[in-house]
Amino acid sequence: MQAPLLQGSLFDDPVFIGLVVLMLLLVFGGYLLIRRTLLSLREGFDDGYR
Repeated sequence: MQAPLLQGSLFDDPVFIGLVVLMLLLVFGGYLLIRRTLLSLREGFDDGYR
């Protein structure tokens, strides 16, 4: 008996694919938001020391 992931039946489900894409977009968007926030914070601290 094979695992369901190896048969490809799970990847044929459009709802599952949509959820995976949504999770990846949220993770990537969160990364970009945190990165932008930290870079702006560091730039503000650097400007404050000048």
